[in-house]
This record gives sequence, structure tokens and C-alpha cells, in this order.
Amino acid sequence: MQLFRPVDQDAALVGWGVRVLLLAPNGGEGSARIAERLQGFGGQVEAEADEFCAVETLQGDATGFGLFVMDCDPFGGLAAGLLVVAMMGLAAERTRTILISREVAVQTFPEDPKQPILLRSPLSAVSMRVGFEHALRERLVYQAA
Repeated sequence: MQLFRPVDQDAALVGWGVRVLLLAPNGGEGSARIAERLQGFGGQVEAEADEFCAVETLQGDATGFGLFVMDCDPFGGLAAGLLVVAMMGLAAERTRTILISREVAVQTFPEDPKQPILLRSPLSAVSMRVGFEHALRERLVYQAA
């Protein structure tokens, strides 16, 4: 898939105004870095520090989040991240998901929007950018139309 943006559009703000729920421990340097990058792409980041609160927030929010990002390692690794995605239920079908973990051997960017994007930790700015754009690719297409 190839996406085009107008020359006058700021390429750094691909997610302008998208609501992002970040699941990461409070006060962690990694979570602060992830939040700063998401905000730098134009995302409106809301943070949760507990898996169950994050799932409840995603399921109970009427306006919906455009993206869910989880730093999996503090919660038990990639298996914990996949468990949270399974607990999300119907919210996983309407919310794109990015899981970040040291256990990720190969970064994956699935075409199926119900499957989580897997990024390797420590997270580089480039991989976060690619994952963010991939997660919001439908949004970019609608903006271009």
C-alpha cells in the first residue's frame, strides 16, 4: 500500500488529534519516552498503569480511542500484552494496537487491523514512527480523500 500526503501537510503529525491510550508503569523512563514520541506525532495520549483499568477504559469509552499502545515488559512480557489484547474483546476490533517488548524477535506490521503491531524494545524513533503510521493508515487514506 502506498500513501501520499500533500506537500504542505506536516508529515510529523500523521496522528493529529487521535486519542491514544498508553499502558505503561507510572514514572518509567521508557513510558515517558513512548508518550513523548506519540505526542510528537500528534496523538492525544492518556496513560494507564494497570492492565485491568486500561481494558475497562477501552471497553467503556463511548467516543473510542484510535490507538492502544502497551509497553509489555513491565507487565510480564509479550504474553501479558497478548493477554490484554484478548481481554479487550470487541474493543480490539475497533482500536489498533501496538505492543512493545524485548521478546519481539521480528517486528510485525499485520494487514489485519485486529492483529497487534509488534515492535522490539528498546524502541527506536524510526520503528515507532513506522508502527504509528501503519496503525493509522486508514486514517491517512481518509485524510487524503
